[in-house]
Amino acid sequence: MKVIQFYKSETQLIKRAAKQHRDAQQQLYAQYAPKMLSVCRQYIRDMHFAEEVMLSGFLKVFLNLKNFKFEGSFEGWVRRIMVNESISFLRKEKQILFTDDIVNHHEESWNNINTELEVEQIQELIDSLPEGYKTVFVLYAVEGYKHNEIAKALEISESTSKSQLFKARKMLQQKLNQQNKISNGAIEI
Repeated sequence: MKVIQFYKSETQLIKRAAKQHRDAQQQLYAQYAPKMLSVCRQYIRDMHFAEEVMLSGFLKVFLNLKNFKFEGSFEGWVRRIMVNESISFLRKEKQILFTDDIVNHHEESWNNINTELEVEQIQELIDSLPEGYKTVFVLYAVEGYKHNEIAKALEISESTSKSQLFKARKMLQQKLNQQNKISNGAIEI
């Protein structure tokens, strides 16, 4: 039996989905939903809320698909919508608190940690950060945003963004060191 492809390219699939063809929309959803749920989950601890945010993000994707200009990757465009939806959710729920403490932001290397953590454990460590720290950390370290972009997206100053990142890194460093002590049996009681 010969398999016949519905669409020869993602471009055709996107164009059909933009014309409200439900089968094309379903294919795009099926292709990108797992990755986008992961994106939302990075910002939102509760899986149910993360799923709701992802669904509302896909609604925005499909409503605005006609505005996609085929410049850059489609996945990147969808991802940006998911990030913005996640930030909007956190802002609406008033879960993001930022402190404006001025901290000396010297870039210190914190990649020298000798640990073998699973992705789930790393996500739990990131989830344990206060929401402001966590949001800035994920935008900077995972999404690759610059501080001026983070400041604009979160409606904070660049110095607040830098401060939140510095504090997030410091807190993660402490948590990783503590976890390493526990796993190496050197925990003090």
